[in-house]
Amino acid sequence: MDHIQQELETLGIKDLFGRYPFLNGYLAGQGLNLTGDETVTIPTLLAGLDPDEVEDKAIDTETLTAGIVAYIEQMLQFIGGGEDRSVSEVTLYPGTDKSGTPEQFEQLTIRRGEIVCIVGPTGSGKSRLLADIEWMAQKDTPTSRQVLVNGKEPDPKWRFSSSDKLVAQLSQNMNFVMDLTVEEFVRLHADSRMVNNADEVVKNIIHEANELAGEQFTPDTAITSLSGGQSRALMIADTAILSRSPIVLIDEIENAGIDRKKALRLLLNEDKIVLMATHDPMLALMGDRRIVIKNGGIHKVIDTDNRERAILSNIEALDRKVQSMRQMLRQGESLEYFSF
Repeated sequence: MDHIQQELETLGIKDLFGRYPFLNGYLAGQGLNLTGDETVTIPTLLAGLDPDEVEDKAIDTETLTAGIVAYIEQMLQFIGGGEDRSVSEVTLYPGTDKSGTPEQFEQLTIRRGEIVCIVGPTGSGKSRLLADIEWMAQKDTPTSRQVLVNGKEPDPKWRFSSSDKLVAQLSQNMNFVMDLTVEEFVRLHADSRMVNNADEVVKNIIHEANELAGEQFTPDTAITSLSGGQSRALMIADTAILSRSPIVLIDEIENAGIDRKKALRLLLNEDKIVLMATHDPMLALMGDRRIVIKNGGIHKVIDTDNRERAILSNIEALDRKVQSMRQMLRQGESLEYFSF
């Protein structure tokens, strides 16, 4: 990649390690002493090597530089960190409903920073639409829909590679089977992404998860003992902060027992595309648009207008009362004198 070569020539070692934290171990493995002025570039470092050291370690600067570029490219592909993962929009082209009737829309484009809700009766096909987007359907699913990314057919690796997925899906059931604490689990993910500030990232994810969860948990809580709501809160925080997937699909977040508004705000702060299947009127009106599903097909698309946003404020007031009553019940209090 030309931009990686350019970075080697312009960025100091400290800045380079900040961008590619895995590079430190690679260079150390090549026998290079990286102590000293961290503002120097890799070419400057190599040019300043003692001739005897170069001969003793059989260092070929041109070969080593090419090896560094190749190593960075390979690691970016492995951890899904290449520039080609940038997604500004996803476009959906129509297929058919369960009866084989063509869907009545020309195309649907969803842009970064948008919340699009998917609504419809149970069994209508909301999860199927989410699956088509996750699979990056190319007229090869039961609906015959097609999905384009940034106006183009998606790279096959985005469909078939476990490490290069563009989509993170948060399903209704989040069950852990690993014998780890919350901190160990999050750190395992952080280490697999080779983040440079793992301690800070792990602490931030657990903090944000507790902001979302109805019941607090600690870093040393076993993940197998987390409730459904706590598990969903942890995975939403982890996805928002650590996942490089630019598209997030959420299936019925209202059943998770978490702060739904905070969850969406956290995801959008990371500049992701958010699609959410929901039965919750508050969540549906929080979206920029909502896709209405009937009989397995997209029936229509509704933009949320100002009148509906005015209704949303009333729904939020009611929701706060419901959440207050729920909290009172959890604490063993009576609702006898609760004021509406």
